[in-house]
Amino acid sequence: MDAAQEAQKREAFRQAVVNTLERRLFYIPSFKIYRGVAGLYDYGPPGCAVKANVLAFWRQHFVREESMLEIDCPCVTPEVVLKASGHVEKFTDLMVKDEKTGTCYRADHLLKDYCKDKLEKDPNLSAEKAAELKHVLAMLDDLSAEELGAKIKGYGITAPDTKNSLSDPYPFNLMFQTSIGPSGLSSGYMRPETAQGIFVNFKDLYYFNGNKLPFAAAQIGQAFRNEISPRQGLLRVREFTLAEIEHFVDPEDKSHPKFSEVSKLEFFMFPREDQVSGRQARRIQIGEAVSQGIVNNETLGYFIGRVYLFLTQLGIDKDRLRFRQHLANEMAHYAADCWDAEIECSYGWIECVGIADRSAYDLRAHTDKSGVPLVAHEKYSEPKEVEKLVITPVKKELGLAFKGDQKKVVEALEAMGEKEAMELKATLEAKGEAEFRVCTLNKDVIIKKNMVSISKEKRKEHQRVFTPSVIEPSFGIGRIIYCLYEHSFYTRASKDGDDQLNVFHFPPLVAPIKCTVFPLVQNQQYEEVAKKIAKSLTAVGISYKIDITGTSIGKRYARTDELGVPFAITVDYTSSVTVRERDSKQQIRVNVDEVASLVKEVNDGTTTWADALSKYPTHSS
Repeated sequence: MDAAQEAQKREAFRQAVVNTLERRLFYIPSFKIYRGVAGLYDYGPPGCAVKANVLAFWRQHFVREESMLEIDCPCVTPEVVLKASGHVEKFTDLMVKDEKTGTCYRADHLLKDYCKDKLEKDPNLSAEKAAELKHVLAMLDDLSAEELGAKIKGYGITAPDTKNSLSDPYPFNLMFQTSIGPSGLSSGYMRPETAQGIFVNFKDLYYFNGNKLPFAAAQIGQAFRNEISPRQGLLRVREFTLAEIEHFVDPEDKSHPKFSEVSKLEFFMFPREDQVSGRQARRIQIGEAVSQGIVNNETLGYFIGRVYLFLTQLGIDKDRLRFRQHLANEMAHYAADCWDAEIECSYGWIECVGIADRSAYDLRAHTDKSGVPLVAHEKYSEPKEVEKLVITPVKKELGLAFKGDQKKVVEALEAMGEKEAMELKATLEAKGEAEFRVCTLNKDVIIKKNMVSISKEKRKEHQRVFTPSVIEPSFGIGRIIYCLYEHSFYTRASKDGDDQLNVFHFPPLVAPIKCTVFPLVQNQQYEEVAKKIAKSLTAVGISYKIDITGTSIGKRYARTDELGVPFAITVDYTSSVTVRERDSKQQIRVNVDEVASLVKEVNDGTTTWADALSKYPTHSS
């Protein structure tokens, strides 16, 4: 199958999934009667239930099992907080405008679409040109505004809707700005992530945890990004749910006491060396990845393993899940290592979870801006003589040399590790100046001897005061749910073979409704039995739906299969009923008094459907 046919097949599959989701009210465009707003969606009843089940499992899998501290912070964030974190200055995408209509587009998306379209649909594309376009796609995140503009002009890319010419790319901040209070003098933003609320509460959380490290804080909440041109349905939206964890750990000890529980897990990993050399993702044991230095440390590796278990237990296909390491050009200057859990769907590989070792950047940034030390303490049993690295940028000299870039150069100097700092010191002493890489400027600068003081000082200390490092797993809940929809969707022939019926094979864990109850015919006795079963299902905490419409049982099965309901109870006698399993369509006969406990046990995983088949007589419809 060639690339064009493959693209058509993916598009047809996606359309079948989306049509089913919208028709069955899993989600719908917001404000639909007013023609909607791009990038905003409403979750309908089954969608709300799936989301609630995913979040309940997230809390169980992470917050409860890892004894995390859960908090809930406001969506509106004062400007000073997001200035400290760097969002006000750096949280931007490059935008272009239709020069006649003013319609805005994301510049990198236009270039990406052009390259992919040519690669998939142009049969006359030369090998040389194809290689060039693949290189552009690989380097897309690295292109400056000028380089991006030059590519758009060079390829003759125009506005998709009107074919008008486009403006030069320019940065657009993605945060929704607002004002706090009636005067309008206090600026704020709708938060673009939930993490900052955890960082600014570190001091109180550390005290709540008995002044002990390591510990983790977690938050589930809404985040907001004013996307330039939202697309891809639930994958790129303007308001979305994040579930984020900030695991605070001693930077000198990033081991994890439970690492052995995940070390034998083997799954697809895509280290940066493999990406650069053109190799494919490969199965690696997470224990080996850590021991070989592919993953920076045990705590980061532990969370990668836990994320793998979380996603696969939800129903994500393990063969279409990989953990991709960030390339050097994607890494923040402060990050020690970063991996994305990417799930393959009809749109390609989609980043759904980011797992990063952010070092101490965030706590240091808020310490500097607020003046409140966000630090941890380790008390010594007796005083120790320690040697401390002291880096003192000379801000006056740096300001004269770098002007508006002074702050970024200062931050990069202060973020140096001991080895890099001592190498810089030696070069400055030998030559008087040295080249120094500033990642946030994406270039090397010349640092002179009078611009920074680097030394080691010996002193006696009774305790060690340090800024903790942060390991951050960040989950895009909407993206995970959309990929789950695609991974769970399939079609099968109807009983007479004339129609293709849609099915979502959700695990019971996330299914929006766990069970349906059908009186076989409209009959008062059967309906009374159905009500009795419904009451017993409620008592054991199983969500259900009663269908007394009187339509054929086959049509009722098809309707609930399309909602992903795992089990259907059909009342065809007053003393016993049949229980049907969605995917196999197998049925067993169970006494009315036992049916609720059986459905609960299979839903909870304390027994299996295979066990039920061996225990109860089968029933042929």
